[in-house]
Amino acid sequence: MTDRARILVVEDDEPSRNALASFLSGEGHAITALPDGSDAIAAVRAEQASGGDGYDLIITDWRMNDVDGDKVLEQVQSCAPDTPVILVTANGTLNSAVEAIRGGAYDYIFKPIDYTALQVVVDRALRHRSLAAENRRLKREIRDRHSLGNVVGISPTMLQVYKTAARVAATDATVLVLGESGTGKELVARAIHGASPRAAEPFIAVDCGAIAEGVLESELFGHARGSFTGATGARKGLFEEASGGTLFLDEIGDVGPRIQSQLLRVLQEGEIRRVGESQPVRVNARVVAATNKDLAEAARTGKFREDLYYRLNVVSISLPALRERREDIPLLAEYFASRHAGARGANITTEAREAMMAYDWPGNVRELENAVARALALNPGGTILVDDLPEAVRHRVRAPEPVRDAATDALVKDRPTLDELNRRYADRVLRELGGNKTRAAEALGIDRKTLSRLLGKDE
Repeated sequence: MTDRARILVVEDDEPSRNALASFLSGEGHAITALPDGSDAIAAVRAEQASGGDGYDLIITDWRMNDVDGDKVLEQVQSCAPDTPVILVTANGTLNSAVEAIRGGAYDYIFKPIDYTALQVVVDRALRHRSLAAENRRLKREIRDRHSLGNVVGISPTMLQVYKTAARVAATDATVLVLGESGTGKELVARAIHGASPRAAEPFIAVDCGAIAEGVLESELFGHARGSFTGATGARKGLFEEASGGTLFLDEIGDVGPRIQSQLLRVLQEGEIRRVGESQPVRVNARVVAATNKDLAEAARTGKFREDLYYRLNVVSISLPALRERREDIPLLAEYFASRHAGARGANITTEAREAMMAYDWPGNVRELENAVARALALNPGGTILVDDLPEAVRHRVRAPEPVRDAATDALVKDRPTLDELNRRYADRVLRELGGNKTRAAEALGIDRKTLSRLLGKDE
């Protein structure tokens, strides 16, 4: 059963209106029943004017004496677009169904009303409404409490990252960003650049581990014409191109001894030498470096120049692995969903969030973003379900352990016959659902008549 909801019923036929209102009241909902579309429109407008939460669902007859249901639907879409509207029609044709959906109705049902089918449609519409409300709340919380910049997180470790990055951004100090692959080291570097006085100047990123040392030397420092085979002209290096801005040296732990010594000169003297030239060139590029290696240990063991390490490590920022800041996972997932869904928007079900929270994300933030992008690609409707997530993520969702209790034992303690066991179980379900036979029958997967025969009672 869904939670208690406020439902507006609009029907000009009094017996039909009373029957529908009575059924929904029996399901535990708060019902407002009105005889015409004009009254319904006035009620919707009054809810909007009062600033209240409005109706959770509107069920309206399509053809009425004064104002029809399509006019009610039009007004709801204008005033309360997140409120689902179910149209009831006596004209049970394909064309009428298509017309209802095209008009913006959440669903439609035909007269005479099948109340079992209606209950399914109502529950689904209310779940849709609840999910939309949860999504709005989370997005509002993100907007009001947390900056939706490129670096997202509310965990204590991430708040410390923000503080350090904000303080160092105003300076020209060299920064070393540490963290596992995929934790967002380049995003932090870009955030520092964007918050600095250098923000209007270039931000240039280079992956030092992906370029051979001879090529990297030319890329970073430039070269003179004829300095090596293929050097048909002089070329500026990235340090010169980043002048006035920021040069981001990713995977700095992978550079060889020759380039390490040249980087040390840049950081100490503020000048470079192009390959094939002897004259130094002054440069004014701030350096932010990053690595997923233990650079301090590499310096102690002689695998990395100790003096260069200290020059790079003026200010260090350590990014935690995603598994160490699980409270950030829903926030990041919402951020990536909004970014990849674009104008159509996206929702994430509670079950999908729980699956994401349970997974360790060895690829960190990058892996999470890829999972969200994949889910949206598989589900163009924009709602991310558990089944849309990668198998490794779904695998971490554990089924609850079965629980034995006294009530269960009471059903079977005297070893009843199968017929008697079925009767006892049906009676228990009916009692748990407050005597509502429609809901009990649906829970048991049978119709009301079968339930009555099972209980030995007349329908």
